[in-house]
Amino acid sequence: MGQSIRTAIQAVRTAIFYALFIGNTTICALIAGTVGLFAERTAFGWGIAKYWCASSLVLLRVICGVRTEVEGAENIPPGGSIVGSKHQSDWDIFAIFPHLVRPAYIAKKELMQIPFFGWAARSLDCIEIDRKRGAQAIPQMLAQAKAAAERGCQIVIYPEGTRKAALAPAEYRQGIVRMYTTLGVPVVPVALNSGLYWGRNSPIIWPGTAKARFLPAIEPGLPPDVFTERLRSVIEAESNRLALEALESGIARPLDDRLKQRFDLLRKNTAA
Repeated sequence: MGQSIRTAIQAVRTAIFYALFIGNTTICALIAGTVGLFAERTAFGWGIAKYWCASSLVLLRVICGVRTEVEGAENIPPGGSIVGSKHQSDWDIFAIFPHLVRPAYIAKKELMQIPFFGWAARSLDCIEIDRKRGAQAIPQMLAQAKAAAERGCQIVIYPEGTRKAALAPAEYRQGIVRMYTTLGVPVVPVALNSGLYWGRNSPIIWPGTAKARFLPAIEPGLPPDVFTERLRSVIEAESNRLALEALESGIARPLDDRLKQRFDLLRKNTAA
């Protein structure tokens, strides 16, 4: 079968997935949002969130052929902590969620203002940040994060602030550093390779095994520059390792020139 035919088939599979995924997400948001409008965190709302994550992963596997592997959950310490995760795909959200006892995601203000969805998010400990305010939004976010950590939440933050393409140059921001120094709790780095299958702004989701790995926690109390370099180095090294493992096992997705160059550079740096 030619690559053009495989691409067309996968495009159809992706369209079917998105239709079912959006419909499923809408139903879950309507139910959880209605409950969240009248109550804060409830076992029912938590159950709906877990169902949404599990059903999304099932749809990905059955329709698009994307399997999921998450390792290292034993590295998550008890009590309040920060989970600093690489972010390449929407997969990262619902693949990590089931492995946390009480996750509190950092979410854009625009998302939190959507009826039903925003109500559901607030009932699940989500922390709001107004990106339009830039650095001025940080104190409010930190106050919410501190309260969440005191409740025993694992605060999920993406250190680069947005989804990045697989093997793209790392651009870590200061939000997680401020949170680390203010909260005084451990930080659990998370490496992953999901962007090789469900890429940022990609119209096609490609089959394969998306992997995430919780890495050993970074203890509180390190100087900001030491913490930043340690976080960046462990996440990038392990994410690169997962990407190379995926390449060696075979990737269905066609590699464009940019991704080929990035893999070539990664191989060269790894061999050095």
